[in-house]
Amino acid sequence: MKKIILSIFAMSLLIVSCSEDNDDNISTEPLGAYEDGIIVSGEGDPSSISFISEDLMTSENQIYFNVNNEATGVYLQSLGFNDDDAYIVADAGTITAVNRYTFEKSATISTRLTTPRYIAFEDNTAYVSDWGDPNDATDDYIAVIDLTSNTVISTIPVSEGPEQILEESDKLYVSHKGGYGINNLISVINIADNTVETIAVNYVPDEMAINDEGDLVVLCEGGASWSVVGETSAALVKIDLSDNSIISNLEFSAGEHPSLMAYEDGTTYYILNNEVFSLTDNATSLPTSSLFSITAAYAYGLSVNDNQLFVTDASFTENSTLLVYDLVSGAETNTFSVGVAASKIYFN
Repeated sequence: MKKIILSIFAMSLLIVSCSEDNDDNISTEPLGAYEDGIIVSGEGDPSSISFISEDLMTSENQIYFNVNNEATGVYLQSLGFNDDDAYIVADAGTITAVNRYTFEKSATISTRLTTPRYIAFEDNTAYVSDWGDPNDATDDYIAVIDLTSNTVISTIPVSEGPEQILEESDKLYVSHKGGYGINNLISVINIADNTVETIAVNYVPDEMAINDEGDLVVLCEGGASWSVVGETSAALVKIDLSDNSIISNLEFSAGEHPSLMAYEDGTTYYILNNEVFSLTDNATSLPTSSLFSITAAYAYGLSVNDNQLFVTDASFTENSTLLVYDLVSGAETNTFSVGVAASKIYFN
């Protein structure tokens, strides 16, 4: 009897051991050729999407065209990522859904879209800022898209020129840059009932981020001297999302109009006159000195990831350049050829 028990015990150990060995040997197949890397969208013409590997060793331009043998649209405004999908927003009135890792096309959304700009997600619903007719200041809206059917199921009227859009705690935050006009509002939309509140900030709010303290950070570019409102101050605004009150409003000097901002790990970064500046979440004033200078002829896109700063140096007649900087040393470490009018940088 003892021999039988010992034999069963020995066999169970062998089975467990083999099982553990098999677990160790399981290989994870890549999800696609464009997993784990940097995505750069180019407005065009022609519009395009570029990919740079995470290790910065390889790059490929026109990845959507290479996979699908069709162009990305007349004017590529932005991309949005939701689970395994990416959504390519073209200003001419279409949104194309693709697998974010293979970039194989799965759907096109065009009905009830006019001039879409940016996209945000909540569960199985997408929300898209849309200028409507850019020459009409009264027809702007947020398109609500059912991602199961990929159709626009409703629209939410908003003020002129809705731009960036973020979702946080069942609310949408929309910056109103102003479209062909000018605006100074942030819309706050309750997803439950589509009610809209507004927060007045400095003119031309655009880039936004939710910081590590749960506050909304907004870069307002301010009105240029030639604008309909004349010269007005740019500002970095911090908003308490619990009551939509303004915590701080850090204004720039007259004539300074930064337009690029990025946020990571408690720090906001922006570019002004080809100088990179940073400030922490608890800063009470704008920095007086920069981190380092960049070499871009026309800085058009900015993002930060893993102690690296990425800037698109845009050309509107030929391929642009993606510049990569070490945030600690300020050294330019890599450059890559990307699409015409490259403007947005994402991490896939």
